[in-house]
Amino acid sequence: MRGSVTDPNRPPGHRRARRTAGALACGALVLPLLGAAPAERAAGSVSGADAASGLQQAFATASAEYHVPSSVLLGVSYLQSRWDTHGGAPSVSGGYGPMHLTDARAALTGTPHHSEGTEDPRGDSARATLHPTATIPADSQLPDRLKTLTKAAELTGLPAAELRTDEAANVAGGAALLAAAQRKLGEPLSGDPADWYGAVARFSGADDTATAASYANDVYDVIRTGESRTTDAGQRVTLAADPQLAPKTAQLGRTGLRTVAADGAECPKSVSCEWIPAPYAQFGDNDYGNHDLGDRPASQSIKYLVIHDTEGTWDGVLNLVQDPTYVSWNYTVRSTDGLIAQHVKAKDVAWHAGNWYINAKSIGIEHEGFLAAPDAWYTEAMYRTSARLVSYLSRKYGIPLDRQHILGHDNVPGPTTSTIPGMHTDPGPYWDWSHYFELLKHPFRATAGRHGGLVTIRPDYAANQPEYTGCVTSGTACAAHGSSEVRLYSQPDESAPLIKDIGLRPSGADSTTGVNDVASRVSTGQQYAVAGREGDWTAIWYLGQKAWFKNPEDRPTAVNAAGFVVTPKDGAASVPVYGRAYPEASAYPAGVPGQAVSPLPYQLLAGQKYVVGDVVPGEYFYAVTFTTDSHKVVVGKDLYYEIQFGHRVEFVRAADVRLEPSRS
Repeated sequence: MRGSVTDPNRPPGHRRARRTAGALACGALVLPLLGAAPAERAAGSVSGADAASGLQQAFATASAEYHVPSSVLLGVSYLQSRWDTHGGAPSVSGGYGPMHLTDARAALTGTPHHSEGTEDPRGDSARATLHPTATIPADSQLPDRLKTLTKAAELTGLPAAELRTDEAANVAGGAALLAAAQRKLGEPLSGDPADWYGAVARFSGADDTATAASYANDVYDVIRTGESRTTDAGQRVTLAADPQLAPKTAQLGRTGLRTVAADGAECPKSVSCEWIPAPYAQFGDNDYGNHDLGDRPASQSIKYLVIHDTEGTWDGVLNLVQDPTYVSWNYTVRSTDGLIAQHVKAKDVAWHAGNWYINAKSIGIEHEGFLAAPDAWYTEAMYRTSARLVSYLSRKYGIPLDRQHILGHDNVPGPTTSTIPGMHTDPGPYWDWSHYFELLKHPFRATAGRHGGLVTIRPDYAANQPEYTGCVTSGTACAAHGSSEVRLYSQPDESAPLIKDIGLRPSGADSTTGVNDVASRVSTGQQYAVAGREGDWTAIWYLGQKAWFKNPEDRPTAVNAAGFVVTPKDGAASVPVYGRAYPEASAYPAGVPGQAVSPLPYQLLAGQKYVVGDVVPGEYFYAVTFTTDSHKVVVGKDLYYEIQFGHRVEFVRAADVRLEPSRS
């Protein structure tokens, strides 16, 4: 959502959202988890030679004790956590362990760090900065889906603390919940996994049939195809494929769940989607919110999908998006079961990215979660549902599935120099881009040999654990955790200074390892031109500098690629870089004020090369009034190349650069 911002005058990890009078009140159902650190290895967990069989045996034992087919237990657990234990830390929705048993009250330790912010989510200087005054009610009651661990404790007789931290107890608790759901449906505790569809649907915690069915269908897809992986605790778990399995889907009609009408929500049929509209309303003196009506893609193309995290939990975030004085985004995805809520139609322009050019050309997707809480993990159900939504939108609007079109909010450029320090940094270094693109069926692979001229960043997520600070306390190391990002140095030496970002820190101050400091890091799937190699190190062109990252052959953090790059035209020592692709002054008709084509403080220097993601005309959507009669899309003749310039994408004028194939 608003996510986090990096501010050189604030401690790393300080989280900000926009407000005016009074702080945003973040009440019940806010699961901050910012102080949640991994628990010590649970008692009874295994290591060494036995590490491969301990969790597998726990599934077998629970299956026998509670008479739940082991394939059902394994399938449900995979969809919840991919069998990971996360060291006993809770998910973004307060779920613990491989079965994701929820205990939201235990995870409720404070509130997210919402305070004053500098980014205008609309990102258009032609209209006054938005001043939201929304609050989150403090008396929301926790729904059943957020307290399944309490129920599991009642069914098993095991202490809640043990269910949270001991993987075998956690699996037993999940088995007990499934067995209880099966009995409530009047179904026998059958050994045939086909007989458990209704119980699996109820286990999702969803309160509507569409979401529950989508969840159960995913579980049975996992059982049919089979899975095998090594967990985050080093344990090998296997679910044998059962390709002929045909679950008894008619059981869904006896679950007692409500039926929700999509009411025109724009989603693929394979997900559950609910229409919860953001209001288009006028208030005050010619003020309105919280989005703009448009006619996309007829009036202007949709080029980007922007991935956010909410920095708040489901109920509170939905309260915010329904406030006309607040900001907006197109979709929100729930953690526990993957339910999608749509708030703004694709034809309209939501205020979500802090850059009006990107807003006008994008769809924003929020994910229930917290950037600076690495162990407040995202569920597999949310990753899968989000990937289905992105695949659907990609097909519908012709959006390429690559990292210059599927952007994190942290990849959106500041539109002008003054806005750069206030741009947001979600979903952050703990979003698993590699797994996400595997679900999109576009995994990141080598596409060239050593002389292709480019690299695609691709560390091993679980093994790649760079140190970050500021998740909980300024300057204090975050808990060790897998990451999608790789750190950049000014020399091929980990003791060398980090790469600097003069836009983020105009004073030239050093970059930091703060979790919100994107100045000196690259992310999985991003592509850069190779600037040199030295032993285990690879250099790339980044923010006008030669930046080095460790890339040993036996533990690579990038793979070779080829494509197209831009470099300054012959004779030019440098060319300007822009945060938005606006038209030239002569393109604006009468009645539409011309928007400045403002260069950023960066320069693309002679001899440097940057990867091209797209070529686009200068374009500006004029929409500053509640009535739409004055709205216009201005398209210029100047062309721009979108490039991967730093951690964020930027733009250069096509007239300033030469396009050429990459090679080294």
